Amino acid sequence: MLDRLEFHRSHDVDDVRRTILDLHVEVRGDFGLLDRPFNTVERFDERLLAYAQRPGWETVVARTPGREPVGFCFGTPLAPATGWWTSMLTPLPDGYTAETGTRTFAFQEICVRKAWRGRGVARRLHDELLAGHAEERVTLLVNPDAGGGKLKAVYESWGYQEIGKQQPFEDSPKFSVMMRPLRHG
Repeated sequence: MLDRLEFHRSHDVDDVRRTILDLHVEVRGDFGLLDRPFNTVERFDERLLAYAQRPGWETVVARTPGREPVGFCFGTPLAPATGWWTSMLTPLPDGYTAETGTRTFAFQEICVRKAWRGRGVARRLHDELLAGHAEERVTLLVNPDAGGGKLKAVYESWGYQEIGKQQPFEDSPKFSVMMRPLRHG
């Protein structure tokens, strides 16, 4: 069934905003997270719109042949004046956070509907979003407690390694910051 999914890339948040918000509510609701201030639909929409204003932002939405949305992911290259590294709780080596606009791609969000989890959809969304990107490396944030640590283990199986911790928003969890070369293998 995975081979029948269609993956739609967009750089226009207005084309996909309603779908992304609906999936956020469904998926985060499945995990009982919508009552946490950081995960409310309003806070998520605020972050989505802010991310979507950055140069190079894009999303991939997976859909069934009948156009039913299955999941999404999105991200953006880190600009030279990015604030991505300012909330690090762990010091990093000199030069590690120097960005050029082409050095690091930030993989910012991913959601997959419950019926489609465990089928490789998340990995496929991830790979579809990163396809064609020329950045040297890709970074993401993950709550190390999510799924009892299973979510972080999934990213590790995809080649990511933890490089430190950060708390980018006052109401966000303390995330593990993970990194891997963009071209894996």
